[in-house]
Amino acid sequence: QVQLVESGGGLVQAGGSLRLSCAASGRSFSMYTMGWFRQAPGKEREFVAAISWRESSTDYADSVKGRFTISRDNAKNTVYLEMNRLKPEDTAVYHCAARHLSRGGSMSYEGRYDYWGQGTQVTVSL
Repeated sequence: QVQLVESGGGLVQAGGSLRLSCAASGRSFSMYTMGWFRQAPGKEREFVAAISWRESSTDYADSVKGRFTISRDNAKNTVYLEMNRLKPEDTAVYHCAARHLSRGGSMSYEGRYDYWGQGTQVTVSL
């Protein structure tokens, strides 16, 4: 069992930056691929970024490439999402998710993730 708690959300002006954190409890954090997803009001949840359990690969949605960076610190059981040059359309609840390394497939597919956090609100104003 893995429990995930996100933090770092808030209100920021367009062009600003935020860093989200997701702290994981439980064993063997390093054996989980970690992803960030977001859900805006009235929209379906969408993939944002993911980092493999070996940190050997990352994946990003086209809409955030070049602006967002995902990283992880396995010693701290934490995954981060550095968000720069934020836009109003980035406004959403951001969730982190964990997928055991035994579950293969695309890191962007949310159906392959086993554990989810409650989310943290990010609001970007004009």
